[in-house]
Amino acid sequence: MNDRYEDMYQAASRYYVQDETMESIARALKLSRSSVSRLLKEARESGMVRISLADHHGSASPMATALSQIFGVRVHMVSVRENANEAARFEQVARLAGRMLTEMVDDHQLIGLAWGVTLSHITGHLGRRPLVDATVVQMNGGANQSNSGIPYIGEILQSFADAFDASVVLFPVPAFFDYAATKEAMWRERSVRNVLDARARLDLAVFGVGCLQGRVPSHVYSAGYITESDMADLLGDGVVGDVCTVLLREDGSYADIALNARATGLTPQELKRIPRRLCVVADPSRAAAVIGALRAGTATDLILDEGTARAVLDRLHA
Repeated sequence: MNDRYEDMYQAASRYYVQDETMESIARALKLSRSSVSRLLKEARESGMVRISLADHHGSASPMATALSQIFGVRVHMVSVRENANEAARFEQVARLAGRMLTEMVDDHQLIGLAWGVTLSHITGHLGRRPLVDATVVQMNGGANQSNSGIPYIGEILQSFADAFDASVVLFPVPAFFDYAATKEAMWRERSVRNVLDARARLDLAVFGVGCLQGRVPSHVYSAGYITESDMADLLGDGVVGDVCTVLLREDGSYADIALNARATGLTPQELKRIPRRLCVVADPSRAAAVIGALRAGTATDLILDEGTARAVLDRLHA
């Protein structure tokens, strides 16, 4: 055990377990107060220290309580200052999501991830927590007519795998096939069946909510996955967004949306089989899509900011 690790352990133990002040720890370890502060930060980021809030009823916020009662989900809400820009909002919500995920994961789990802007933000806030025999699984295809999607998606999955010492299962198929018949044929291939079988055994799923017309562009609508013709059809059909690139209306319906016959992500019905499903949102302009996702029963846990929560409730009560 090296000296820095020992100092980090001693500082963390004295501060979090023995309730000593940083000044007292600095004197005992013959370090400056700022050095102790850095050791404590490193202990948290490395996973040596894990902080959890025991709140069996979710946030005490009236808005969080209302959302929980309406949709039957655990709500974890982040307070973001009113003048915060979109980037700051995403970062604060992603920070809480990263910390919660670090607490939620466990040995031998299959952890499903739906790529996108939200998951990309979360990767920067994952704590280090080495697991035994854990696997990160790509839940939806990511290729389109212009690129494979692998560099973007692979980086997201690898960040999760590195944080948890997990293996990675990629899903190298398009986000949307050109023809439903092609998807049906591919679903019979043994190599694809292996991924589908892994998806069917997931213990935990993590995803955001895409929005056709949000202020922060969803990757699926801004990176060439949807043609202009498809977009016009979706808007005409009342589609407001997606979860795992499966398209949804605000009322939570999705089964009769034509493009979904070509989509490769898990449907809300398939998601419901996963014991723990964490939905992360940080954009008030996605309120309609969030309502659709929650009405479809996609989530057991919802992490969002106050502004997005307010926008959802205002829309419900309009």
